[in-house]
Amino acid sequence: MSTTAAKPVRVLGVVGLVAGLLMVVIGGATWGIVSSQLADQRITVAEDASFMAGTTVNNPLSAFAQAQVIDEHTLNITGGKTFSELDREDPVRATAQQGAFLRASLFTSVVAYGVAALVMGLGVLVAGNGYALTRIAAGSTVRDPQLATV
Repeated sequence: MSTTAAKPVRVLGVVGLVAGLLMVVIGGATWGIVSSQLADQRITVAEDASFMAGTTVNNPLSAFAQAQVIDEHTLNITGGKTFSELDREDPVRATAQQGAFLRASLFTSVVAYGVAALVMGLGVLVAGNGYALTRIAAGSTVRDPQLATV
């Protein structure tokens, strides 16, 4: 590859490498921020949870476990009815609404973890492709075709 042909490949490779590394850093920072924010709430997964009972909510699994327990507790209080199934005058409707809000908040953090993991994974892929392009630009040479002599 001639020098002029290799330059755009090298530039694209460097851009990919930098963008990929930034994605990994930003995804990791997001993961850390969500973990920190959850931990600051000092939520402990209820003892009757099917998994992670007694642990602090500070990761996607503990957030999911606590959301499941909140659902079970809310359904027990409401007699198995969801917020939308309860009569407007039912005194447990506010409890069902609060349970739904808490579950939605915890599920939002689970989604944030998923997006952060996706960004980090794609960052690794983009950085790997960028690195490969820089190697291709640095080491590949194309010779002018020669006619075979007999």
